[in-house]
Amino acid sequence: MLSVVVVILLIVVLISVVFSTGVIVPQRSAYIVERLGRYNCTLEAGFHLLIPFVDRVAYKRTLKETPIDVPPQQCITKDNITVDVDGILYLQVMDPVKASYGIDNYLWASTQLAQTTMRSEIGKLDLDAIFEVRDSINAAICGAVDKASDPWGIKVTRYEIKSITPPRTIRDAMEKQMRAEREKRAMIAESEGDRQARINRADGEKQEAIARSEGEKMRRINEAEGRAQEIQMVAEATAHGIASIAASISTNAGGTEAVNLRLAEQYLTEFGKLAKEGTTMVLPTNLTDIASILKLATSVVQKK
Repeated sequence: MLSVVVVILLIVVLISVVFSTGVIVPQRSAYIVERLGRYNCTLEAGFHLLIPFVDRVAYKRTLKETPIDVPPQQCITKDNITVDVDGILYLQVMDPVKASYGIDNYLWASTQLAQTTMRSEIGKLDLDAIFEVRDSINAAICGAVDKASDPWGIKVTRYEIKSITPPRTIRDAMEKQMRAEREKRAMIAESEGDRQARINRADGEKQEAIARSEGEKMRRINEAEGRAQEIQMVAEATAHGIASIAASISTNAGGTEAVNLRLAEQYLTEFGKLAKEGTTMVLPTNLTDIASILKLATSVVQKK
């Protein structure tokens, strides 16, 4: 019975020793093994066995890129304005041995170095320039921390400023300035629009006046041409009529007598109009004889 208990105890001890000495290292990780208090080896991903009571895992380092939040801190700009700046730092362990024995806490050290470098870079710039050169500030902080952390086996991949918060009074002044700039741009845009509108209206009125004058010119030209053609056509018709009458008088028998009769009738008609009541006439003495009047009218036709 005692032997069975001893065997069971030995099996339990053996299993506990195996479990205590067997180490499984995850992917993208590295374990630092010390033997009797001194560095012995670095275990990579996989299963490893250690010597019981001699070897131990002193440090466990991840080889993945690690983001570190840099707490907000007060920085003084070149123009003596206090701003709160925070950021985030990305770093990666390249040498787990240096990261374990080169510095006690590389995460805390990297954060403190990022804060001091940030204060130094912010102090070189005015407040307005800080918002415009974030990329250069990030690059400067990243370069400074990477250079300082090289002996620690750390590689700083990048640094990003999350927020820059000026005092409330400065924010109010900046908001007023931005509002004034927007109002200024709005007024300029409105004035430019009004100016362009006036120019367009003036051009439109100018084109309208030109078109109207061109239309009036064409109307007058057309009316003048119409009147000229009318006069020409009336003159041609009159001439044609006179020529026809002359031809008829000269060719037809009794034409001359008919013309004389027609002239005498018209003469008497017009003379009768002059003799209306209330009309004062001054006539030559030879016009009192009607026969002489008719003779005078017919003599004109005979002369033609």
